[in-house]
Amino acid sequence: MTLIPWRLGRSLVRDMSCVDTLAASHIRATSSMVGAAATSADRAKRRKYENMYSSFIFVPFGLETLGSWGPEARALFKELSKRVIESTSDFRVGSNLSQRISLAILWGNAASNC
Repeated sequence: MTLIPWRLGRSLVRDMSCVDTLAASHIRATSSMVGAAATSADRAKRRKYENMYSSFIFVPFGLETLGSWGPEARALFKELSKRVIESTSDFRVGSNLSQRISLAILWGNAASNC
């Protein structure tokens, strides 16, 4: 949750999920559409936290183990990158943040295969 209000005087609450692209429960959807598992995770998180919408701005952040991002994760990332670039004037910020997230997914994949 953000300490500083994100928009309209409300804090941003985000919940990150990294789902297995190749899990049996996702393979049918992910074999026909890129990011299907991440999108499904986003929808599940929206349902889980629907009661907090009046107090906070909630954004699910769904990712997949093979690197796909859910639509809400991409939108939040773009907005966050834009805000940081505006405040720092460093145009590399978005790329650096994206690389850090990708590395975290890779490290998680490596740790789960041990």
